[in-house]
Amino acid sequence: MPLVVEVCIETLPEAIQAAEAGASRLEVCSGMSESGTTPSIGLVSAILERVKVPAFVMIRPRGGDFVYDDAELDVMLRDIEAVKRAGAHGIVSGALESSGQIDCEMTRSLREAAAPLPFTFHRAFDLAPELEQALEELKELGVSRVLTSGGASTALVGADAIARLRRRAGSAITMLAGGGVRAPHAAELVRTSGVTEVHARPTRRRSALSNTPRDIRFGSNTPVPTRTELDPDAVRALVHALASVV
Repeated sequence: MPLVVEVCIETLPEAIQAAEAGASRLEVCSGMSESGTTPSIGLVSAILERVKVPAFVMIRPRGGDFVYDDAELDVMLRDIEAVKRAGAHGIVSGALESSGQIDCEMTRSLREAAAPLPFTFHRAFDLAPELEQALEELKELGVSRVLTSGGASTALVGADAIARLRRRAGSAITMLAGGGVRAPHAAELVRTSGVTEVHARPTRRRSALSNTPRDIRFGSNTPVPTRTELDPDAVRALVHALASVV
């Protein structure tokens, strides 16, 4: 079977570009400057109407840590129901305890709310103090996929660890390699780790305004005209690099 290339996107144009570039699946997010938060239901609906590849939706109520209280859990459960009604193909979420261990009770609630859709535990997994133990807990919870760099700075650096986790997971959980995945090293990553699915968001800088009359900054002191966006050429190169990997 061909390798699955999941591309993380945060706008409708990015979703269209990713699909045209050969993405097998989308992870729909907002707030990528915060490593991904729950997208609007309008964005989810528009993507599902316009793009003909499966779309998994991130459910994360805010940036920062992955330790949530009951009020935040309530919002997450409502968001899951909303995106399910919209026709999402899968849910990406998860929760940790303050120790970094998997919050099994909260993750179970999220996974059960997502059913029958597949449930991906996101890269909060890489913060767990013992990845093997965390994987066993997620197996017991019925999680479908785990997005991981093997606890390393990038998936390529953590490829050996991902391979060990994949062997431990067996057929119970699909290991989704993510973290700095790019075309030049993608084949090496897949061959070393043995994964059948990779996750990527290659980006480029873009300035929508040619100039501004004054130096205005918002939020975290970022100049307003500049932002990052998906680089569809890099997605296309990644898909091509993996096309012949068996």
